[in-house]
Amino acid sequence: MLLVQRYRSALAEARGRTLALVAPVSEANLDKQHHPLMSPLVWDLGHIAAFEDLWLCQRAGGLRPLRADLSDVYDASETPRAERADLPYLRRTEALDYMAEVRERALEMLKRADLSPTGDRLNANGFVWEMLVQHEHQHNETMLQTLQLVGPDVYSPPRRGLPELAPEDGPPTVHVPGGEFTMGAPGEGFAYDNELPRHEVHVAAFDIDRTPVTNGAYLEFVRDGAYAREELWSAEGWHWRTEQAVERPLYWDSGGNERRFEIVEPIDPAMPVMHVSWYEADAFARWRGARLPSEAEWEKAAVFDPGTGSCLRQPWGQEEASPQRANVDQMAFGPAPVGTLPGGASPCGALGMIGDAWEWTQSRFEAYPGFTAFPYRAYSEVFFGGPYRVLRGGSWATRPSVARATFRNWDHPERRQIFTGFRCASDA
Repeated sequence: MLLVQRYRSALAEARGRTLALVAPVSEANLDKQHHPLMSPLVWDLGHIAAFEDLWLCQRAGGLRPLRADLSDVYDASETPRAERADLPYLRRTEALDYMAEVRERALEMLKRADLSPTGDRLNANGFVWEMLVQHEHQHNETMLQTLQLVGPDVYSPPRRGLPELAPEDGPPTVHVPGGEFTMGAPGEGFAYDNELPRHEVHVAAFDIDRTPVTNGAYLEFVRDGAYAREELWSAEGWHWRTEQAVERPLYWDSGGNERRFEIVEPIDPAMPVMHVSWYEADAFARWRGARLPSEAEWEKAAVFDPGTGSCLRQPWGQEEASPQRANVDQMAFGPAPVGTLPGGASPCGALGMIGDAWEWTQSRFEAYPGFTAFPYRAYSEVFFGGPYRVLRGGSWATRPSVARATFRNWDHPERRQIFTGFRCASDA
């Protein structure tokens, strides 16, 4: 019964956050598609419900679909975002009713589900229920990406203050010793299939930035004319930059300001640079005489403890994220200045590896050795081997359940709508 109550509470909390995030949005802005990269916000609401019905009620509970006519409308793998405006998706009132109806029968399924370790594979230890909670958490961040893209007149969220901490002085880079480390989720608690199986990886010694690259450092890159210097860019990156006429991060303007939702302010040099593509991050690293860290290097810098030779669950230890350790959970609606959360330091001394901004890595999105898709191929497997680059660490917009050191995010190298930055690395 403890697990049943846990998931009843977790589902309710996730739904409460979803509805709170969109509450300030007008019905007209909720119902339309604002950008071809992103879904209409109300499509996300219907998709959250359809996904819940599919996995909790149909796959885990054995019920027939509540609305079979909506299966294709809300199938993310069958309906690219750019085409979703033409779908017969539910508008606001209908979508909210659909969410409530699905939730009612999902909770009936929860009463009967065998969440013990001997339950069926979906229900055992609450796997599919945790998956549904995290799925809704992930869509919260996607919806915030949409709300950031739409412009300053659509969204004005109430903001929670961040801890008043001064940045700590320290070296620009920290050292990570070479050798084996165990990479991937430990197999205790929930993990997506692409985080598994845990495996040994040899990583040569390297140095990595103690903090993410700041706006101030990136301003130097811009002022040095780096966007016009082809030698700093990969061939694909240069083609993208010239074709799209990109000259600065996505939400910077030519007057030296940066926009976050409805607020436009002078660029703060202490903040992590955000909304840059992988191509831009790669060019900056070349300009600085460095490179992006590999995915394995990033994870080792985040959780490997040289003193014990073992890996922590999070950079600071086994505990969950707290406001003194990481800026996550959305309600600040923006990043903290780099280096201001020393409680989140990793064993090697790196700061800010969880929260504030996702971090691009050098690596392409590939399967770990021994990978097995579960519970469906379309979450991870269909993306392996493509152009996608891996991002790590979560952002200010990431819910704590997802902001774990082994979580793997991925996107096209040209994408900039995600709340992402980067840090640089170099061979020792």
